Amino acid sequence: MKKYEPEKMVAISRYRTCFRTLPDAVKQDVYARMHELLTEEKEFCDRGNYKHLSQILTAIALYEVLQKHGKSEEETFRFVSEEMWKSLDPSGMQKLAKTSFFVPLMKKVVPFGFRHGSGAGWRYTWHRDDPKDEFNFECNECIYQKIFAKRDLMKLGAMFCHSDVINYGNLPYTDFIRTKTLCRGGDCCDFRFVRYKTDAGDGWERTESV
Repeated sequence: MKKYEPEKMVAISRYRTCFRTLPDAVKQDVYARMHELLTEEKEFCDRGNYKHLSQILTAIALYEVLQKHGKSEEETFRFVSEEMWKSLDPSGMQKLAKTSFFVPLMKKVVPFGFRHGSGAGWRYTWHRDDPKDEFNFECNECIYQKIFAKRDLMKLGAMFCHSDVINYGNLPYTDFIRTKTLCRGGDCCDFRFVRYKTDAGDGWERTESV
């Protein structure tokens, strides 16, 4: 099991590149705040949640510390969200979606990956009777919602939800359809991938606001 150390967590987070550009005083305060957050969220600090908490706690610490160092809330949120989204690269998923086996592969790989990449605080519903050209599932409990909600930081949760739109919202031959998320007040996060024979799709609007 990887040890929960702020320096190592930041180094694997989506903020690792921009973090290097910050003043040393900000970096040290971020590490110090993450130490506190790790104590506060120790119930989730298991093997499965390591990557998730590296994202969550780095984002919270940056959001809080940058404001303490004089940035406005608006400036801070813009930095934390845009730098995180900037690190995403949907090209690999888009390339995979061009293959005929994309949806069958997703049906196998996603449950396996979530089973091994999620720890305490998560719950999913998987659908075994989906049509061959669809993949549906729900996330019924998620630690992003649990951790951000207790701090009244749901806007950071919505920010992370938008990552899915960036990663899946422009797939060839495939619509990614989601009507609600836990971090936006829904009773679950619903995921639906629908495969088409052509790249026209059904015209579903593939955008979300944050």
